[in-house]
Amino acid sequence: MRFLKNSLMVLGILFVISTLIFAVQNESTDAEMMLDKVSESNEAGYKVTAIDIPEDLNFAGEMVPVEDPEIMERVDREFLVNTYWQSNALLLMKRSHKYFPIIEPILAKNGIPDDFKYLAVAESGLQNVVSPAGASGFWQIMKATGREYGLEVNSNVDERYHIEKATQVACNYLNKYKKKYGSWTLAAASYNAGPGAINKYMGIQKADNYYDLLLGQETGRYVFRIMAIKEILSNPDKYGFDIEKDDLYNAVPTFNVEIDEPVLSFADFAMQYEINYKILKRHNPWLREPHLNNKSRKKYVIEIPNKGYYKIGK
Repeated sequence: MRFLKNSLMVLGILFVISTLIFAVQNESTDAEMMLDKVSESNEAGYKVTAIDIPEDLNFAGEMVPVEDPEIMERVDREFLVNTYWQSNALLLMKRSHKYFPIIEPILAKNGIPDDFKYLAVAESGLQNVVSPAGASGFWQIMKATGREYGLEVNSNVDERYHIEKATQVACNYLNKYKKKYGSWTLAAASYNAGPGAINKYMGIQKADNYYDLLLGQETGRYVFRIMAIKEILSNPDKYGFDIEKDDLYNAVPTFNVEIDEPVLSFADFAMQYEINYKILKRHNPWLREPHLNNKSRKKYVIEIPNKGYYKIGK
């Protein structure tokens, strides 16, 4: 097992400083010996090493041809980058504990391999981010794609930020392109690059396997990155991460409120449930404005946190 605790290096430096101060103040003749012990501690506790790649590496049950040296280099790159970017890996572990229980049953219901929850991690870091191209939400869905698959997307309501509905769209998309391409790896690649690009690459190169295609840099790294994230998040101890259950983020229990009329002010609406505007929007990020137009009297379901989980200032 390789330990990756950067904090040991910082503690070692601080200990060196305190040792020198102690030596000056006390004219200690043992300072040199103490510094030697610090050096030995750092050598034993913090090492930057190569990563052991699992022999049975696969994506959604499809084996990776790691006997190919070019493939192995690409795999190794993603394991190194994602293992040694410790702060990001820790955040992903914390967030996954909060959001995977929402995503997993939707994938299972639609026959999508569980590995695809790590696709959402690779896409957004499990945050409602917006890409330079305008892809939004956990699943980084473009406006046109969202609308094509039945999401409401406008300035007032944008269901790409609705985790359950966006996950369902991702499932519909992945099932469609798994059927078209015959493999989950190419379905994942098409999620990143778009089917038009994948069709173009396949036509020019006369190849129909992800591992045989020369793709753009992002798509070429994409499946390998997902696999590395999966392996690290699934086996944190193996990769030197010391994280306890109490360190993880937890979802706040909620209940649903149905509305089928306009809302003039979500600040006022929130007060009815003893929360504030910020908390309402954090639980319902698909509500994009301080009000809801809803001229059509469509039924919406708004998530309200149970009482007692937030401290609201008076």
